[in-house]
Amino acid sequence: MNPEKPLTPHTLSFTDLKLSSELQRAIEDMGFEEPTPIQSLAIPPVREGKDVIGQAYTGTGKTAAFGIPALEKIDPADRRVQSIILCPTRELAIQVSEELRKLSSYLRGIRVIPIYGGQPIERQISALRQGVHIVIGTPGRVMDHMRRRTLSLAAVNLVVLDEADVMLDMGFRDDIETILRGIPKTRQIILFSATMPQEILELAKRYQKDPLVLKVVHRQLTVPVIEQVYFEVQERMKPELLSRIIDLNHLRSSLVFCNTKRRVDELVNLFQARGYSVEGLHGDMNQPQRERVLEKFRRGEIEVLIATDVAARGIDVEGIEAVFNYDVPQDEEYYVHRIGRTGRAGRPGSAYTFVSGRDMQKMREIQRYTGARIAQRPVPSPVEVEEARAGIFLDRVREILEAGDLGRYIQLVEQLLREDYTSLDVAAALLKMNMMGEASPRGRS
Repeated sequence: MNPEKPLTPHTLSFTDLKLSSELQRAIEDMGFEEPTPIQSLAIPPVREGKDVIGQAYTGTGKTAAFGIPALEKIDPADRRVQSIILCPTRELAIQVSEELRKLSSYLRGIRVIPIYGGQPIERQISALRQGVHIVIGTPGRVMDHMRRRTLSLAAVNLVVLDEADVMLDMGFRDDIETILRGIPKTRQIILFSATMPQEILELAKRYQKDPLVLKVVHRQLTVPVIEQVYFEVQERMKPELLSRIIDLNHLRSSLVFCNTKRRVDELVNLFQARGYSVEGLHGDMNQPQRERVLEKFRRGEIEVLIATDVAARGIDVEGIEAVFNYDVPQDEEYYVHRIGRTGRAGRPGSAYTFVSGRDMQKMREIQRYTGARIAQRPVPSPVEVEEARAGIFLDRVREILEAGDLGRYIQLVEQLLREDYTSLDVAAALLKMNMMGEASPRGRS
């Protein structure tokens, strides 16, 4: 085998990869601005037909790393199965299938289906008979179709073993080897694995031809003064959670990261409607526009900056109180880059990550990679937020009282007192107005 080839992240752009207009359009629809490190490293040799071993965790963008070349190799006129992707679980098979469907949305005539246990096999047989180009399946169900002769691998020229270490841990080695023996010898084999145990290397040696071993070199996490927490939250509740944390902690300078340009725009519109001072930053903006937004953020005219990873590269703003991973990052190293924007020059900082559904696996990988303790916190309740806002309001009242110069306002209060209201009633009414949003700085409840 070739020695491991380290990668300096972001060495290529999607433009450098010279994708077809159809694939480029699909990627733009998905909102991604540039390849992740493993995509940048793996796509060129996979395109060239080389056997590859890629060491990559879940959440690094590895599906597109093999999915883009796989789609490029398909001949739509040939209705036989040309690529097969083996996954350890039905959940991953479905996830990979959904990703490939998005990537192929503008490629005419390419059919992709997942096959796995727990789904009626008759439905799968019917789909296979209609002609399929890419099959994503669990080893057991693929074997079942091979025995029934409902799945022919005679035209397969690309095999992908996704999360190979997990499949071996689950006892699928015999099934994998049986499947590989049923595929033409001229096939290309791509193997992705988070770890490289001896069993993986033995499998590669037996079935791959001089594989290129690719591994992203990660930087170490050096952010000891940052408090790192995550919240398990439903996707639809993320905007409310972001509002609550900002209000609860009285944050005046926050950086919010999203994975796509579309998500940035949506969130900016939503939070501007909620009364926040917020701007967005992403790759569709030209350099002068970016610089104007960053200058406003530096001057404190923007309290919430919402950005993609690419657009935020090079941001050097002092005093960012908190970083939010509104979307769990695609790559572990992105997490390190993101949270490193706060807690600078020895100042304390906070990093909040919103985790929903399948993102929990990514979160576990991030914790394993960083070696940091990322504590789970309960979602703050509306009562907690109200109490925090009341405390902030009372602090402001004390500051104004100590500053004096209240003559004109005392006259207005005295006018109410002459109408048979007590001073306590007036103070309580003003406090209620603030809590109800009528006198709040953002005009929100």
